Amino acid sequence: MFRFIHRGDFHNTERFLKALESGKIFDKFDDYGRKGVEALEAATPKRTGKTAASWNYEIEKGHGKTTIHWYNTNVNNGENIAILIQYGHGTGRGAYVQGHDYINPAMRNTFKEIADELWEEVINA
Repeated sequence: MFRFIHRGDFHNTERFLKALESGKIFDKFDDYGRKGVEALEAATPKRTGKTAASWNYEIEKGHGKTTIHWYNTNVNNGENIAILIQYGHGTGRGAYVQGHDYINPAMRNTFKEIADELWEEVINA
């Protein structure tokens, strides 16, 4: 025999779902985009500072999801400098410059902060 007993109501769940439906929970995505840009700027190695100053973000909404895209616009001879710093690259003289993983650690902290803030929104909705 299986018995299911329910006490209380679904007020908090309904309030959260209404907040999702209204899009209110996504209002903070601009803040999250800026936080990511700040983290990337701070973590980017700075010889001239141009690559660090070239970070930006874009928010894409649609098909039941919202996505933040972070990107860097510092391009030289068709090559994105942020990617060359991250993964390494060959030089014109046949040498190789080792990559430096700076993007993942910077964004790891940002993603955790975003997840924590969104979870607070969920439980307090």
